[in-house]
Amino acid sequence: MFIYVKYMVSLRCKMVVKQELQKLGLHYLNVDLGTIEILENITESQKEKLDANLRSYGLEILDNKRNIIIEKIKALIIEMVHYSDEVPKVNYSDYISEKVGYDYTYLANTFSEVRGITIQQYIILNKIERAKELLMYNELNLTEISYKLHYSSVAHLSNQFKKITGLTPTYFKGLKKKRLRNLEDL
Repeated sequence: MFIYVKYMVSLRCKMVVKQELQKLGLHYLNVDLGTIEILENITESQKEKLDANLRSYGLEILDNKRNIIIEKIKALIIEMVHYSDEVPKVNYSDYISEKVGYDYTYLANTFSEVRGITIQQYIILNKIERAKELLMYNELNLTEISYKLHYSSVAHLSNQFKKITGLTPTYFKGLKKKRLRNLEDL
């Protein structure tokens, strides 16, 4: 039996979900990407108790098919952008369609209706957030960041960065240095 839980892909969230399942005596096969695969049938009271326990951590069980699909898409995008260093072997639309198990046009329309933005816009927003993180870490230069995030060029990354944040990547990076200097002056 599958249960879908809304949570970010993180080790902490997986641990919380696993602990709550153990408290209820439920045996799971897999906890990944917002899905829990439970080995036995779960009663309605167990499901309600699990939902209440997970809500105390800011997590929730999803029952609506459209919301489940949206959360799967979001989790896939977050995993691809924030946690994977591999260059995709297929384009994002084919990858998402394959992983979620629906035609991409259906997924794109559903995502846009529910979220109010396209899947592509959501991918770009996540890539820019990741670029901001990488700029703050100061370990990679802009060329390396654009390669890591699968941009065709530094100019393409810079243009999207400025469009989303209103700042150039170089100016954004300089803000960190300025803040550090201000802190040193205190």
